[in-house]
Amino acid sequence: MTQTLTKPISFDEFVAWYPENAVCKYELHNGRIVEMPLGTGAHSNITGFITGELHLEIRRLKLPYSIPGDCLLKPVEDESGYQPDIIVLDRDQLSNEPGWQKDSIITLGSSVRLVVKVVSTNWQNEYLRKAGDYELMGIPEYWIVDHLGLGARRFIGSSKSPTISVYYMVNGEYEVKQFRDNERVESLAFPELQLTAAQIFKAE
Repeated sequence: MTQTLTKPISFDEFVAWYPENAVCKYELHNGRIVEMPLGTGAHSNITGFITGELHLEIRRLKLPYSIPGDCLLKPVEDESGYQPDIIVLDRDQLSNEPGWQKDSIITLGSSVRLVVKVVSTNWQNEYLRKAGDYELMGIPEYWIVDHLGLGARRFIGSSKSPTISVYYMVNGEYEVKQFRDNERVESLAFPELQLTAAQIFKAE
């Protein structure tokens, strides 16, 4: 990641600054604009594969969900804004989001059914920063797809193998389950989803 500005700014200033036809994606981390690197081919393939599988499940079950192309998540307590690789929104809740129609901004955890992040080199942000912020927002489910096993041992174990960590909201706090190899990924948002960790990792 490359920081593009050094002066801290507010979330509203970040939204106003964001280039309309930006080639790169940007996030705001504690008031500082950060340029997000383009994903690798493997990253893009995994993201596209998961998105396709979730779309199929939404259509099959006729769920009131949507997966937008772009979305900016604003955490509760600090001047940050994140762009997930995949976000599943509850269409019935979007009328409560004042910034959705104009700027694709989500501020309420109740609008979100699932967030997915495919880990790149910046794994610390996914496990440390964003998991905490999404928990505070009340987002019910967050997947970290660590296809290279980059996360620290305290997050994915000593084997450092490809791991999908699924954070579930239980009584206001996240609990985490991990899935590897041929284990079926268990999802609150998509309880009938028949998708294994191995299938996701093979998509790279």
